[in-house]
Amino acid sequence: MEKADIKRSDFKCWIEVDIRWGDMDALGHVNNTRYFTFCESARIRYFESLELNLIPNLSEGPTLAHANLNFRKQVHYPARLDVGVRVSSLKTRSFQMDYGLFLAGTETLVAEGFSIIVWADYKQGKSADMPKVVRDAIKKLDTIETVETP
Repeated sequence: MEKADIKRSDFKCWIEVDIRWGDMDALGHVNNTRYFTFCESARIRYFESLELNLIPNLSEGPTLAHANLNFRKQVHYPARLDVGVRVSSLKTRSFQMDYGLFLAGTETLVAEGFSIIVWADYKQGKSADMPKVVRDAIKKLDTIETVETP
């Protein structure tokens, strides 16, 4: 997804993040590692919005395999961000989640990125086919088509 392509209307699932003084680094702007934490919180909110109770299931579930962020604009305390998340690609054993981080209530994009989530069998320590109920819930929330490859 290119920067120019990202807009608030691309996302249905959101969280708000208040920037804390401790989120800044020695140079006075929000530390890059904090953005990954903001995306993690948005990802969990997305999973909660599927209403499938994924978090307590310890035998299988979503596992972060890759994370990528592009930083577009510095953010300083005090500030509030709106973090949007969506699934843009759904495969048999994985899916891509896209993130847009905006200054609250604006179209000002401060960071954007994506992550690859693999459905994993935790006991066997390897990827597994995603249950149909999960795939259907994702397709319903983000109205996307499935690509039938791992």
